[in-house]
Amino acid sequence: MAKKIIKRKKIKIFSLLLLLLIVGTTSFLVYSYIKSDIKNIIIKGNTYLNDEEVLRLAGLTDYPSFILLRPRKTAQKIEKNKYIKSAKVKRKLFHTVEISIKEHDILFQKTNNKYVLENGKEIFSNKNIRVPKLNNYTPDDQYKKIIENMKEVDKSILGKISEISYDPNDYDKDRFLLYMDDGNSVFLTLTKFEMINYYNEVLSQLEGRKGILYLDSGNHFKIME
Repeated sequence: MAKKIIKRKKIKIFSLLLLLLIVGTTSFLVYSYIKSDIKNIIIKGNTYLNDEEVLRLAGLTDYPSFILLRPRKTAQKIEKNKYIKSAKVKRKLFHTVEISIKEHDILFQKTNNKYVLENGKEIFSNKNIRVPKLNNYTPDDQYKKIIENMKEVDKSILGKISEISYDPNDYDKDRFLLYMDDGNSVFLTLTKFEMINYYNEVLSQLEGRKGILYLDSGNHFKIME
């Protein structure tokens, strides 16, 4: 009976060591990449919130792992803040994270010191935000309309309005009086509220005189004595 010969395979030690080295190096590089932190964070679009506040909202104050960052979830954290309309978070080259946010415009401040946003929500804030102050009670219907109208006011003009008063008369229940920083006053009705955007053009024709500009009925200027 013939004997069956079994050949023993020789283990190539060098090849095994090389394989282990490659696997170990690859694992180390992958681990190092996963654990490597964010190196730089760019924040765009914030006005009312400073960079530090945005970082706290995003949970990125300690610059965590770059690869483990979840952009959409991070953006959702930021969007929970009432100031924020929308947020986008992106990974960029060289372990950089870019945060782009859009804030709700703040239209005016009420007598209770709450700020009114463009979406109608009200917030308390200890920030010194330069917006007009609505200084008296305004009925619900006119209040809703003034918010819609204020959204259309150019920001360069909005910054020149110091106070707003609801000031109806026997002919117009939608009339408002705007007190300007330069000492002038402007009467407006809600149906013609967009006329305030032409204030700078009108101002250039006043030749430095101060008074009351009536844009609620006709367009005329009454010089203050």
